[in-house]
Amino acid sequence: MSRRRPREDESALWRAAMQDVRPLRKKSFERPRPPAAEQTAGAKAKSASKPGTASRPATRPIPQPAAPLRPHPELEHGKSAGLDRRSAERLRRGRLPIDGRLDLHGMTQAAAAERLAEFLAGAQSAGKRCVLVITGKGLAGGGILREQVPRWLNQPPNRGRVLAFDYAQAQHGGMGALYVLLKRRREP
Repeated sequence: MSRRRPREDESALWRAAMQDVRPLRKKSFERPRPPAAEQTAGAKAKSASKPGTASRPATRPIPQPAAPLRPHPELEHGKSAGLDRRSAERLRRGRLPIDGRLDLHGMTQAAAAERLAEFLAGAQSAGKRCVLVITGKGLAGGGILREQVPRWLNQPPNRGRVLAFDYAQAQHGGMGALYVLLKRRREP
């Protein structure tokens, strides 16, 4: 593999991006310790005693990175990360009480996506836990909404509200409906 030399504009862009970057300490996982008061006073006295030395501006404290944002894991039918086995089994078997229903039959994709987001937001704010979303099976088992709703549940802002989902039992619509388990609403 040959390596080409960067063009001048690429080099200039790189230098501009890296101008305020400082190397990490050897043990970057440790927090920098503030200097002791005696050392600081002694250092100021030494720099003041030397003629012609300008004092260095105070270094900026190194900001500690915030906890990394972990993206929510992708949800799939029957896979329930972060849900205990008993609750997952109750969801799968349709044993959780259904607190709300949304029927998307006859809607366009845009209208259904918007209505789903509104419904989930309202259901979560009302304290509902398990809702039934009816998509329909589509013609010959290939319904567009049936394919799209799981994708929409994995996209923001819906993904932040949904804990798990699975196909409904036959009495609730079978493969043409989904049980959706919502996260508990957190009080500010």
